[in-house]
Amino acid sequence: MTTGRSDEDDAAFAAHVRALGRGPGRARHLTRAEAADAMARILDGRAAPEAVGALLMLMRYRGENADEIAGFVDAMRARARSWTGIGATLDWPSYAAGRTRGAPWFVLAALLAARGGARVFMHGYNSHMSHPLHTRAALEALGIAPAGTPAEAAAALAADGFAYAPLEAIDAELLRVLRLREKLGLRSPVNTALKLFDPAGAGGSVQGVFHPSYRALQQEAAGLLGARAMIAVKGGGGEAERVPAKAVELFRLHEGRAFEQSAPPLIEAPPRRHAEPEPSVARFLAVWRGEEEDPYAAATVAGTAALALLSAGLAPDLEAAEARAWALWRARMDEAA
Repeated sequence: MTTGRSDEDDAAFAAHVRALGRGPGRARHLTRAEAADAMARILDGRAAPEAVGALLMLMRYRGENADEIAGFVDAMRARARSWTGIGATLDWPSYAAGRTRGAPWFVLAALLAARGGARVFMHGYNSHMSHPLHTRAALEALGIAPAGTPAEAAAALAADGFAYAPLEAIDAELLRVLRLREKLGLRSPVNTALKLFDPAGAGGSVQGVFHPSYRALQQEAAGLLGARAMIAVKGGGGEAERVPAKAVELFRLHEGRAFEQSAPPLIEAPPRRHAEPEPSVARFLAVWRGEEEDPYAAATVAGTAALALLSAGLAPDLEAAEARAWALWRARMDEAA
């Protein structure tokens, strides 16, 4: 972060705010280049805090579009170039706040996908969650240490096919901007951009949303950013996690083609609430190790892993991906810690 900003910086950033907030008939969305410039100035400390809040909340009020999100991601990636090329083939963002979440079964799905040949790079910020079993805590319970540098992430991907980096290790300023939510009281377009960040340049991703309308936005932005493949799904608490007891709509991008696909239910059971007052670490580990049966959790893990395998290009279609994921689930105890 730079130590000061000039009058020219203030004027340049004010122009972006003015474009968004001129009023009915005159306001407009930012172009991709304007959005990239705005985010670069925010992350470099070349924008007044008041102006940053105004810009993010105007975008939130108007509803961000794909060009604006792509521009934000352009600026974010420009600061994270040292993470590109660490060997990831599947990007997995994890940024849910946790108010409607239970145990993070998607973490186990990521590990299954890694055993199926994907090189999964998970990144995020979850320590603000309302219960203690967030992504980082689950990984710690599994004995998986976070990567603090690109070299550590590359080593983990080479050894195990999976690496996790907290957002502050990738860009502490980006975490600072994300945490403006605590002051503004609302999520901002930064939350959406982080789903498409892909700092490792994997080119393929699985993404979760809480509000269904964001699936199409993320699909369109991924196309603008040149993604090879992506699957966006309305997941438990906003994470990339498939609900197994009902049909789920997949918003996909594959080799430049955007389309939607319906994934049928995996099991016959009433959908289960994701929210739990205090998810049990012991039960989470027991299910993974085969010490406790939970068909619903098993279907959640296998179904989510299938989406990951499909997006990583390791299965020709959803049916084959599901068969592969179930085989990996049944074989997990041979390798589980």
